[in-house]
Amino acid sequence: MKAQSLTIGTLSRLTETKVETIRFYEKSGLLPEPGRTEGNYRAYEVEHLNRLSFIRRARALGFSLDQIRELLRLSDDRFRSCDSVDAITREHLIEVEQKLSDLKALQAELSRMLTQCSCGTVADCRIIDALSPVRNAGPN
Repeated sequence: MKAQSLTIGTLSRLTETKVETIRFYEKSGLLPEPGRTEGNYRAYEVEHLNRLSFIRRARALGFSLDQIRELLRLSDDRFRSCDSVDAITREHLIEVEQKLSDLKALQAELSRMLTQCSCGTVADCRIIDALSPVRNAGPN
């Protein structure tokens, strides 16, 4: 193995990515397949490390695999206008804002449910009633 080559285990440790996930990224085309050693082991290079780090960071920020695929494609053309990158990021920001709105509504509903709780028995629990629409429906 060349001095700058990395094993899949080393790449896994350096990026805190499971080996199975690395293989998945290879199969899905996000991460190029590495060369092989004479012993037929995968031989990852610094470029793989950088690309996998990019993928991990983008996933941590909630970008979808399709969005990451497009961002990677765009990043390969360093002299291209970043308008397309901005558009993908803007689209993702709208998705994040919608999720935040949904979470705020969820927070309000959970707070409302807790304020109705009298801390009695489960049989009289307003939270259980709110979560059980069948119990609220009553006989027809």
